This record gives sequence, C-alpha cells and structure tokens, in this order.
Amino acid sequence: MVFIASDTSQPDQPPCPAQRPARITAGRSIAALCLREMVTTYGRSPGGWAWAVVEPVAAIALLAFAFSLAFHAPPLGSSFPLFYATGFLPYMLFHDVSQKVATSIRFSRPLLSFGAVTYLDTLIARFALNILTHLVVISVVLTAILALSGSGPYVEFHQIGLALSGAAALAIGVGTLNCYLFTAFPAWERLWAICLRPLFIISGVVFLFEDVPAKYQGLLALNPLFHVTGLMRAAIYPTYSPTYINMWFVFALALAAAGLGMLLLNRFHDELVSK
Repeated sequence: MVFIASDTSQPDQPPCPAQRPARITAGRSIAALCLREMVTTYGRSPGGWAWAVVEPVAAIALLAFAFSLAFHAPPLGSSFPLFYATGFLPYMLFHDVSQKVATSIRFSRPLLSFGAVTYLDTLIARFALNILTHLVVISVVLTAILALSGSGPYVEFHQIGLALSGAAALAIGVGTLNCYLFTAFPAWERLWAICLRPLFIISGVVFLFEDVPAKYQGLLALNPLFHVTGLMRAAIYPTYSPTYINMWFVFALALAAAGLGMLLLNRFHDELVSK
C-alpha cells in the first residue's frame, strides 16, 4: 500500500510590515515626513519654494542698503552685499534649521502614535529637508553675488564647506536638545526666542571680531557662530586671516548638545508624545 503524503506547507506569504527591515520602514517614514514638510511649508503659500530664496536676498539687500548709507565701505572688501551675505547666510542656516528640528515632535505628534514613525524619523526628516534647502539657497545667492563682484577666483570652497558643516552641526545639536526642552518645558521656547534676538548681533553678521575691543573678544569667542562666520569670510576674502577660529570647539559643542538631547529624548519620548 502506498501512502501519498499531502503537502501541508503553506504558500509563500508576503512579509508583514513588522517583518520588513527597519531601515526600509525608517526610510519610507522619513521620505513621507519630508514630503509632508514640503507641502506644509511651501505648498500653501503664494510663490512656494521661491520664498526660500527671496527672503535671504531681501534681508541681505536691506542690510547692504542700510549700512551703505552710514559707511563708505564694508569692513572687508568693497561689496556690501558680499560682506553681509557671508555672515547672514550661515547664521540663518543655524537659526532656521535648529528651530525646525526643535519643533519636530510637536509638528509630527499626530503621526508618532503610529509604530512606523519614531521621534528620530521626525528629527532626521526636518533636518535633511531644511538643510538641503539652505544649501541650495546659499549656493544660488553666493554664486550670484560673487559673479557680480568678481571675487570668484579667490574662493576657498573647502573652507566654505567646513564653515557650513559647523553651522549644520550646531543646528542639529542645539535643535535636538531644544526638541526635548521645548516639549517638556514650554516656557523655555519663549526664553530661547529672547536669547536669539541678540545672537544675530554677537555672531559677527555685521562686524568683524577684530573690530571689537580686546577686553570683549574673549567673551565673543565663546559664541561658536562667530567661528563659523569668521571662517566663511576667510574663505571669500584672501586678505582676511583670522586667528581666533577653532572649529574643534564648534563641533565639540555641537556633539555635546546633540548627545545630551538624544539621551533625554530616548528616555522621555513616550511622555513627550502623550503630553
């Protein structure tokens, strides 16, 4: 007698979402969050993404016009727009990106109830989209100003890259720490806004480190953004060689802020999402 064994094996089933590789799920979540950010930020306003270029151009033009009325020449070179662009653009990269990262959990709180979206996804998505936007804007604006001023051959692109990397590192570091502080202590967001107001002045956007009295230079050197704007100008102006720049200090401070922020978020993210 011959027994025929029945095939009890189950047909191949597609993997359930929980079985998908974590990196694929995270990548899809980050991409979806970036698209949502683009639609929310640029899709609902007339002109859309063009405002990302128009706003810094208008601010630089206003600074250049205002100071040209009071001074015959900028502290470096002969172009007011170029001088203020080298300070304003990296400062705004730090300011805008850090603020976007700091409000990541609040902006995406409804989505964090889904298991596929994590607080880390929201941080990465907001940082990636906004840093890319600023890099494109900086490239467009600086290229146009350099072409008009004829300073292109003297540009040190590796120094520009290092300066912008320092601004980006500070943005993600401070933004990550503030992401916890803004959500856990809402009053800190208002206090931080007050702190940011003088930061524009003391970050070297409108003046040089060397123009400050010596007794105040030590205090200004504690501001990492002053090192960023100084390096940015050193990359553009061949005759400017500041000695106070210490990018190790910039990156160390950014790493410390990011590390502390991640520790706090990892410990308290459930409470923050449900708050």
